[in-house]
Amino acid sequence: MKWQDRRLLDLFGIEHPILQAPMAGVTAPQMAIATSEAGGLGAIAGAMLTPEGLRQELQMVKQGTGRPFNVNFFVHEPPTVDAARDARWRQRLATYYSELGVAPDVKGPSRNAFDAAACDILLEFKPRVASFHFGLPDRTLLKRLKAARILVISSATTVEEARWLENEGVDAVIAQGAEAGGHRGMFLVDDVARQAGTMALVPQVVDAVKVPVIAAGGIGDGRGIAAALALGAAGAQIGTAFMLTPEAKTGPLHRAALKQANDNSTTLTNVFTGRPARGIVNRIVREVGPMSADAPAFPLAAEATQPLRGPAEAKGSTDFTPLWSGQAPTLAREMPAGEVVAKLVTETDAAFRRTRG
Repeated sequence: MKWQDRRLLDLFGIEHPILQAPMAGVTAPQMAIATSEAGGLGAIAGAMLTPEGLRQELQMVKQGTGRPFNVNFFVHEPPTVDAARDARWRQRLATYYSELGVAPDVKGPSRNAFDAAACDILLEFKPRVASFHFGLPDRTLLKRLKAARILVISSATTVEEARWLENEGVDAVIAQGAEAGGHRGMFLVDDVARQAGTMALVPQVVDAVKVPVIAAGGIGDGRGIAAALALGAAGAQIGTAFMLTPEAKTGPLHRAALKQANDNSTTLTNVFTGRPARGIVNRIVREVGPMSADAPAFPLAAEATQPLRGPAEAKGSTDFTPLWSGQAPTLAREMPAGEVVAKLVTETDAAFRRTRG
């Protein structure tokens, strides 16, 4: 297919304006390699990786492809621990600890914010793109990336956030609509009830900034890509459609839940991490959330909920598993990631041909 808008293709050095979303706990080096080799922009997620783990994944991607790829990080402000709030949260979960035989003081893993150590590793491997969620890192770190000619992109959930990102020097903006799976990228606003959908957000962001805009949220096939491009986006970032690929780290129970899900299966919840994220409704979301005022600030809530996951999953239950998904789970593809990219290109071409009559 011959793409009319070449802004992202020329900027990133890719063949197709399709970005595989960096989903922490789901994306793997093999997925990034396959996507990039197919002409899209593959990605790995650094938010839950140790420095050693990040270095290992970057080495694998570098060995697997010479094509451009993206590395993503969270840039939240590490919260101050509120002992009283943490105690209330664990008390709220006490019946679940008792039910599963989990010690109430056990702590699960947290999420790391981008820091100087992560920046050093990026400068060592020099990926084509570094992307961020919840804003941008410290300006000193940002300058180091830019000096190394690493392109910087970040998510915006409002026009205000998009303008802020452009003013800070990003090379492109990801316009994340309410339909997107996983965490909201919001950083200047906090009312999830007012977040715009992708089709409403994208054209308004396109009108507000001069840098290329990447549409994200609920896009899972060529029809969605064509619609995003028609609204002025230069490309699309796609996550849920890749979650059933063999390269994904998606666990068996999560895969089964995705296969059974439909357009009415997901909601925004803060019970897993303390920050709103879209996933398939399960027991803890129904009984504690979807949005709980007791949940500690991101990412501290996860330290209390994560220990429930393993014992429940060992019994075949997803009661306490974060089942991240966008609003179009039925568009997830059970095929290799490279084939997903090829299929998306073919479908987009077909969609444009239909509109041209």
